[in-house]
Amino acid sequence: MPVTSAIEIQQKAIQVLQADADKILKLIEVQMKNLTMPQCPLYEEVLDTQMFGLSREIDFAVRLKLVQEDTGKRILQELERKLSELNQLYQEQIQK
Repeated sequence: MPVTSAIEIQQKAIQVLQADADKILKLIEVQMKNLTMPQCPLYEEVLDTQMFGLSREIDFAVRLKLVQEDTGKRILQELERKLSELNQLYQEQIQK
């Protein structure tokens, strides 16, 4: 069995966290394509639950020193930025 280095483990942790962030983004994209309004309580609950879960995953990885705290924050900030862009596009679309 090959020995896995600390760097490889950190890279894998970042990949897993990023994949989970991408899943949240895809979930929100699907909801918006199906005309689920961002103000809908179900939309907000799904988003809040998923974002909370991801933040807990990141916190866990940081505590285990699998990722740096700033890396975890960057993943969350990037997801929040993308979600904001999606919301803006949705708002523009419904105003037309």
